[in-house]
Amino acid sequence: MQYTAIVALAATGWRRSVLDQLRVDGWCTFATAPAGWDRRFPWRWSRRRTLAEEHDWRARSRRRSHGWTTPPREAPKLRPAVLAALYRQLRKSLEDGKNEPGAADFYFGECEMRRHDQYGTFPAERVLLTVYWALSGYGLRASRALAWLGTAMTISVMALMLWGLPADDPKPQTTGRQVEAGQGLTLTTDTPAPRNPAGALNNRITSERFEKSLRVVINSVVFRSSGQDLTTRGAYTEMASRLTEPVLLGFAVLAVRNRVKR
Repeated sequence: MQYTAIVALAATGWRRSVLDQLRVDGWCTFATAPAGWDRRFPWRWSRRRTLAEEHDWRARSRRRSHGWTTPPREAPKLRPAVLAALYRQLRKSLEDGKNEPGAADFYFGECEMRRHDQYGTFPAERVLLTVYWALSGYGLRASRALAWLGTAMTISVMALMLWGLPADDPKPQTTGRQVEAGQGLTLTTDTPAPRNPAGALNNRITSERFEKSLRVVINSVVFRSSGQDLTTRGAYTEMASRLTEPVLLGFAVLAVRNRVKR
């Protein structure tokens, strides 16, 4: 792997004055991050364009060093904050050239370096970046956001089927009292509170309850109320679903937009 002029300029202090004016046009070759399934966690690493310095930093810091190119001894040691600045300038160059989809990998690299920067990034910001990375790959991995959305919807449907739907749909009841002729008659119509389901859990998994639970969850994704009567647990499950699942859907839409926008 050869070092480009960008690396030499960064090492000699000309990064700020030159990279601000850099233009990346046409066909350019960058190093790529290793892709494949992670050995420790059940997710797949996507291939993206990277700088040689990120390979050097990851190999030296032993952060998933497998697949990252080992740097030569004379290579300068750059901190994550410096790499974040390099990625930021390259991203800006492509965005100024109206190539925003092409700048996505450099935005990913910038966020990665900020997330791993233990000195220049506040802990709360690092936690926020970690959550953003895990849920949607910094708004660039639609498949990751959709996978989380599918998982959240599955959990919500199962929770509603087992505990959220009442044993029977409450039916309005009209009550009153018998009066003598000539007296006023008062009638009261009320709907009983939903009764919690009873019995074995496997008996609650039916096609009818699944259809009702799925309708509630789908309406929650688009932030609508289904109008279905729910138990107390079901009401809280629906509220949690309406708060989290639209956000995951928004992450997926954002990731697709970042890859295709003009």
